[in-house]
Amino acid sequence: MSAQPEQLAREKQLAATAALRWVRDGMVLGLGSGSTAACFITELGKAVREQGLRVHGTATSLASEKLAREAGIPLLEPRRGLRFDLTVDGADELDAHLRLIKGGGGALLREKVLATASDYLLIVADSSKEVAQLGRFPLPLEVVPFALPWVLDAVAALGGAPVLRMSKEASAEPAKSDQNNLLVDCHFEVIAEPEQLAAQLQRIPGIVEQGLFLGLARAAVVAKGQDVQVLRPGQPPVAAGSFGELP
Repeated sequence: MSAQPEQLAREKQLAATAALRWVRDGMVLGLGSGSTAACFITELGKAVREQGLRVHGTATSLASEKLAREAGIPLLEPRRGLRFDLTVDGADELDAHLRLIKGGGGALLREKVLATASDYLLIVADSSKEVAQLGRFPLPLEVVPFALPWVLDAVAALGGAPVLRMSKEASAEPAKSDQNNLLVDCHFEVIAEPEQLAAQLQRIPGIVEQGLFLGLARAAVVAKGQDVQVLRPGQPPVAAGSFGELP
């Protein structure tokens, strides 16, 4: 039986609160996007305001940037040489190897930029995000508008059943990323070879970025009911309370 929305909301909060144990004074942080990352940003802001935690961050979306400013987290603009000690972000799906599908909120390009510029990517998730095999969640693409017809043709040839994402605010208009590009959702259902598919998508002209995050996540904090587990690629889960410091 799938978890109810109330339980998932509690799990998101538990995972976000547990992730604060990875944050150390003086860190430069990447701040992710989505509902669980938003919980983390809110908790981080409390620690900054109430405990004097000294951190700086860069957000992966305009929405997360707004939330971080409201929470009182000092922000850094992108610049050459900027690296992140830790990025905390959510995922739409994650498997036992910590391969991810991300981009359900449309921020996949900035999310992958910050993940790649980070020494450590920590994923925070509720129990619904953990899967045996990637693919049920539609795989997002960010696409240059001019290239859309040819991208749709190429992805359809790969079996992806692509659909242009429409805006939630104006249903007759396409959704746009923070970079003003289009978003396409691909319905592969099962992604048997994520690395192969990622390589095929990267070769299609007009795709700015695709939502497979492979070999980037170092750990994931996943809440299941009242329990919080830490997952690492290919290793058995351990209780969050016994995990301790960043490896």
